[in-house]
Amino acid sequence: MLGTWTSHEDYQQFVTSELSAVAKFNPYAILEYRGPIAKVFILNLDSLKKLVAPLYSVAGRPSKNQSEIFRSLILMVCLGLPLDKWVVKLSNNPVLQITCGFRGKLPGVASYYDFINRIIKLDERPRIKPKERKPRKKIGKNKKLPPKHPGIVKKLVNEILKDRRLSCRPERLLQEIFAELAVKPSFELGLIPQSVSISGDGTCIKTGASQYGVKACKCKDFHCDCPRRFSDPNANWGWDSHNELYFYGYMGYFISTYNKAEKLDLPLYLRLVDAKRHDSISAVVALAEFRDLYPNLKIENFISDSASDNYATYELLDEWNINAVIALNHTNKDNFKYSERFTVNENGVPICPGGHKMVYGGFCGSDRCRLKWRCPKVCGKPSENCVGCSDTPYGRTAYTKPKWDLRLFTRIPRGSERWKSVMKERTAAERVNNRILNHYGVENSCTKGKKRISFLTTMAGFNIHLDAQLAKLKSTGCFDFCATFGLKVAA
Repeated sequence: MLGTWTSHEDYQQFVTSELSAVAKFNPYAILEYRGPIAKVFILNLDSLKKLVAPLYSVAGRPSKNQSEIFRSLILMVCLGLPLDKWVVKLSNNPVLQITCGFRGKLPGVASYYDFINRIIKLDERPRIKPKERKPRKKIGKNKKLPPKHPGIVKKLVNEILKDRRLSCRPERLLQEIFAELAVKPSFELGLIPQSVSISGDGTCIKTGASQYGVKACKCKDFHCDCPRRFSDPNANWGWDSHNELYFYGYMGYFISTYNKAEKLDLPLYLRLVDAKRHDSISAVVALAEFRDLYPNLKIENFISDSASDNYATYELLDEWNINAVIALNHTNKDNFKYSERFTVNENGVPICPGGHKMVYGGFCGSDRCRLKWRCPKVCGKPSENCVGCSDTPYGRTAYTKPKWDLRLFTRIPRGSERWKSVMKERTAAERVNNRILNHYGVENSCTKGKKRISFLTTMAGFNIHLDAQLAKLKSTGCFDFCATFGLKVAA
């Protein structure tokens, strides 16, 4: 059963009282960890109780220190330590113990793993299975493994539009915790607008488990093809298109947003999938789960690289009234459904009879749903040798409709200034990936197992949000570290 749960107000009173006492005789012991202390101090875990309570029985020995263990895991990732070394460090550092909220006996490593196992119910016991050899054929620079089943994205979109979901996914509760405790406070502080542009991107995450497994047979030849025991049975081989090599582990698909005013990159959705899965599949699944996680959040634009450049994704976004800002896949750039009415370039921009690109004149909404294009000379943007091909003062006008070809005639015209401005926000996803994998050390943690890597990834996401929330509170004068803990030394 779930043991005693300390409220956020009681936790803050306890930490303030204890650390203020330490500050009187050793202020530098607190200043050494001022950043991590401040982040955990502002994290309100009151709503965590109602999310995890169903995981515990109504009888039996109570589980102690559950909220404290959660804070401890966030601090562990913040300080970049593996769990075994973190438990040792915590036992020798009273300041960190107080920051986590521990009183009395500290939990061991097994208590942390038990907490993670409760949140993510996934069987990862070592399993004997056939050995999977590392593929030899290289795909190429910036090229990804093709989907195993052609047409699978279209099938998924059809099921999604029927309101079918993968609701039994093991990490669903972890995603709800992240949405409630990390994203919601950022939204309340104004760090995330009501209408957002989101960027989706996949990233390779290696597992700490061996790709060779452990021999379970009595063959003398180490390279035999007999089944072996694998400590991370869900991991497999995938292709890293950036580094042009195969990796053993998982593919992470994250959805992020960029706050222009605050210049912040914030993760909104985190998910680990099969290393072989193509990003086009992950994108449509992630979009459906993202909308379910944040029903009150309006998605204005979905920004992605060319991995999502397929008609099924455009149809899904059009159905949900989301602007598609997706780079064209140049290996398939001429595959358009557009039946020729007039000449257009590869970005869907009409070409006037004089051979010049016409100028975007705005989107005609309501029942028309079409894009207007005007003569470049009349608009003051003439191309070289442009003499004009219409006698009217308004100039020649052309219209394109997204329904003609959702991929070519996007609501935000390809190549327009607005398109370029929105597409630049896609780098937010890459920066978030970098912070999670490198800044918070998930890539080099040597952690094995999908649920443990998922938990570390989410804890890194918590730290990114807490960094942003803390900076916002400091800038508005709502939080002063020295004043809170009675420090007379400048922080």
